[in-house]
Amino acid sequence: MTAERPEPADRIDADAVVDLAMDLLAIDTANPPGETVEIVDFVESRLAAFPVETERIVADPAKPNLLVTLPGRGDRTLLYNGHFDTVPYDAEAWTYDPLGERVDGRVYGRGATDMKGPLAGMIATIEAWAVADKQPPVNLRFAFVSDEEVGGEAGLSTLVKRGTLAADGCVIGEPTCETARHSVTVADRGSIWLTLSATGKAAHGSRPPLGENAIDRLYGAITTFRDRFGDRRMTLDQSIDPILEETVEYYAPSMGEAVARELFETPSINLGTIKGGEAINTVPQHAEAEIDVRVTAGVHTPDLLEDVRACIAGCEGVTITDVAWSVGTAEPIDSPLVEAVAGAAEDVIRERVYRRSATGGGDAKTLRNAGIPTVEFALGTDTVHAVDEYLTVGALVDNARIYTSLPNRFAAIEA
Repeated sequence: MTAERPEPADRIDADAVVDLAMDLLAIDTANPPGETVEIVDFVESRLAAFPVETERIVADPAKPNLLVTLPGRGDRTLLYNGHFDTVPYDAEAWTYDPLGERVDGRVYGRGATDMKGPLAGMIATIEAWAVADKQPPVNLRFAFVSDEEVGGEAGLSTLVKRGTLAADGCVIGEPTCETARHSVTVADRGSIWLTLSATGKAAHGSRPPLGENAIDRLYGAITTFRDRFGDRRMTLDQSIDPILEETVEYYAPSMGEAVARELFETPSINLGTIKGGEAINTVPQHAEAEIDVRVTAGVHTPDLLEDVRACIAGCEGVTITDVAWSVGTAEPIDSPLVEAVAGAAEDVIRERVYRRSATGGGDAKTLRNAGIPTVEFALGTDTVHAVDEYLTVGALVDNARIYTSLPNRFAAIEA
């Protein structure tokens, strides 16, 4: 009798995945400056031993992107996306080596959970399928990009603009899990970033009635803005309701159910910066503030922005001098991609995986707006961007197993 051939996910070698993660962590890709040539060289050289296609897509020579393609049996394409760059670190503040150290079942290092650990899982997926006895059931593409942590144009935006990422579904390896709670991020929020500028009339600080205080005007406008929009219940499309409920349930243990519901059912308003005045004894003639507003997917941001403009227009001496906005995006909670990723994860970790919204928005929004169904998923820790960032060895290896089993799951679910 012929022995049953192992599935690619069964080929994942735990020690090899850990070693790979350590190799990636050892290459400093802190952004800024975000130079990734060395790590791209490493990955490309490693994959040269396998029957895969690699291509560099370069907008900035210091920040190349690497595409890897493994042809499959079908005509559908599953895309994996991850970024090479990390946020900076202060080595003196770390207890462990920020360029990689394994201690007591944990792998420490800048990028361990965001996201060189998940990248190691994706590279392991390439290798497992490349040496399998059969082609993957769908075409596999991997977009390893640079410049993500600063939202730069050299990374994913370059690939999207050049039309190199056509796919039927994408999973981004951003960490989406917290202690004892696991999730697939299926939605992100829309945003309005406002710069408010207030003008007044200068006067001596000992005679304030002779002037018009720009800071007072600005703060009055901010207060009016918060009063008018901070408690406004947003009208959401019914398709968002099940995502909202799972999102509230996911976040309730960490922030409380009432806070979680308020965060996603009303606009969140954050006064990020405020500045004005020249001296304590002068009535300020100018003041400026920057405000970050977030709204749940399903809200048509331009409609809200129209109301915001009308509100500020009614505040004397205050104008909007700059604005940037985006509309939140979402995948249907029961879409083939969501079911495939959540199902693959649940098969491996044997625990519930929530289908939730992110509190912010990132590359998933860019890909969805380019017509590619996208979710985020990686087992991780809550040490993203923190001192002594780490990922457990178990999570590191399970990510590799989940990513490797995903093509079969994705192929088995009707589009």
